[in-house]
Amino acid sequence: MGTVFSFDVRGGEPEVVRTALEEAVAQLHRVDEVFSTYREDSQISRLARGELTAEECDPEVAEVLDLCADAERVSDGWFSSTYEGRLDPTGIVKGWSTERVARHLAAAGATGVSVNGGGDVQLLGAPGTHRPWRVGVSDPLRPGSLAAVVSAAGVDELSVATSGTAERGAHIVDPRTGRSAVTDLVAVTVVGPRLTWVDAWATAAFAMGSREALTWLESLPDIEALLITAGDEVRCTGGLAQRLG
Repeated sequence: MGTVFSFDVRGGEPEVVRTALEEAVAQLHRVDEVFSTYREDSQISRLARGELTAEECDPEVAEVLDLCADAERVSDGWFSSTYEGRLDPTGIVKGWSTERVARHLAAAGATGVSVNGGGDVQLLGAPGTHRPWRVGVSDPLRPGSLAAVVSAAGVDELSVATSGTAERGAHIVDPRTGRSAVTDLVAVTVVGPRLTWVDAWATAAFAMGSREALTWLESLPDIEALLITAGDEVRCTGGLAQRLG
């Protein structure tokens, strides 16, 4: 997927967890083979060219396309599964696949799981007794500094995803114009139980701009967010403070 994945896995039977970790890595490579828009022979590329039907693809393709449809509906079209008129569900694939392998490791008996896919993190369980997972959120205007620290204290699952221009430049597309999203934001960090949705919501919120994004994010159940504007203004949802620490 053109990015780095890292795993922090605690507890469980060592051999069982090690096998599950190998399976998780294999799953990620398979996701890249199926969904990469850069591979001419991937199922998504062939589906976009009309060489395959969704029914002829792996079952995961239909699952992801259904998730994309849900994301487009909930975001009122600010999340899109197309790019320049071509099928491109990659906006949801990374979060979905990261969450999926994290749950695979937890199902194998790991008591604490942290999977980081290119800076977006799915957390399950805890790293130790009375020790919650904590995730630092980079400050996009001050390289090397943190804008906040998110804590998973009191919950069994939490995910953190950030969309912005600091790392990859203006790569987020406004689906209504087909061009790079031009807003007052430099970063949006979204926090919630499932990385599948948190990652998608961060992308959609960035494209909206701070005012519309904050109102929309406030309306989503179990979702909190931190928004940073180019003018160094910080805006957040009402319940975010409960997740900081």
